Amino acid sequence: MSSKDWIEKDYYAVLGVEKSASSEEIKKSYRKLARESHPDHNPGDPKAEERFKAVSEAYAVLGDEKKRREYDEMRSLFGSGAFRRNARGGGQPGGMPFDVSDLFGGAAGGEARFGGGGLGDLFSSIFTGGGAPGGAARARGPARGRDVEAEVALDFEDAVRGVTLPLTLRAPGVCDTCHGSGAKPGTQPKTCPICHGAGVTTRNQGSFSFSEPCRNCQGVGTIIEEKCPECHGTGGVTKSRTLNVRFPAGVADGQRIRLAGRGEPGERGGPAGDLFVHVKVRPDEVFGRAGDDLTLTVPITFAEAVLGTDLRVPTLDGMVTLRVPPGTPSGRVLRARGKGVVRKDGRAGDLLVTLDVVVPAKVSDEARAALEAFAEQTPPAAREHLDARVRRFS
Repeated sequence: MSSKDWIEKDYYAVLGVEKSASSEEIKKSYRKLARESHPDHNPGDPKAEERFKAVSEAYAVLGDEKKRREYDEMRSLFGSGAFRRNARGGGQPGGMPFDVSDLFGGAAGGEARFGGGGLGDLFSSIFTGGGAPGGAARARGPARGRDVEAEVALDFEDAVRGVTLPLTLRAPGVCDTCHGSGAKPGTQPKTCPICHGAGVTTRNQGSFSFSEPCRNCQGVGTIIEEKCPECHGTGGVTKSRTLNVRFPAGVADGQRIRLAGRGEPGERGGPAGDLFVHVKVRPDEVFGRAGDDLTLTVPITFAEAVLGTDLRVPTLDGMVTLRVPPGTPSGRVLRARGKGVVRKDGRAGDLLVTLDVVVPAKVSDEARAALEAFAEQTPPAAREHLDARVRRFS
């Protein structure tokens, strides 16, 4: 859809909602109208098909928060009376001839002229005089490089403690021959003779100035007469490069680390993009992790649970001794403070030790006899409330 459509079409009316309608109201109305006019429910009905297309187009704008805001701003400006068309195609104010089609280049040409961008791109390329001192158009300059993404797998302990690792990337980098300028060694890019380095060209129409990216230099402001033989004027080539990436202590699985300016170089000396490193942490055979706490499951015998014992358990830095009190049930969690992941402020999480009482599948005759004697000397489990419910069915 063209920018001209945003001015001439009332998408709120198409969906039958007020301009102040909430996102939920807009979605509800769209679903109702789309269901009623869907071609599957109206086979062979061209009018229903047109209604369905109109409803879908309106929701594509109003259902997107950013597009809706831009649409409202554009309608507010161009629909406020500042650019009214009369029956002969003339416009106001002051009787100045004006046609919305002249501004946007028609439904087909408008998108090509202004790049199909939103309201911000449209105004930055149409109007001058509102931003830079003296009404000068702001030069676009060389384009910023694209962001690069990479994935790194870390060992569990390295993620907890922090580590610096070399990361080898094969991606576009700055050309070593021209050092990113795009020009043949011994030459330099020249100022564009059309836009004189501004990156935009301007034409006047009545009281307004209209600007668009310079077609001669593609909005960069400079041209290259003799291109670098290595990068062919782009300023970048695909090559392998190795970066030392610092992973902070406590980095978590799935976390993304941003390295500003370490992505692809910008075209012809433009600013570089960013490098985003996705972290995958390999599981550990012993420890688990819950936020800043480390977790550990330790099996104990029935006798240790009943009588109590002192347990020696490992940590990432050594070992600690934890006291298991007599009568400890299976599943109890003991805490070793400060033995977890070190936080950014220097404080550390804890080591959480879950006790798992192991029941042997087989016992010797002597052990069985001892258990039977033990059972005779201990009170039964408190199951009176369950026994009372069972007696209802007997």
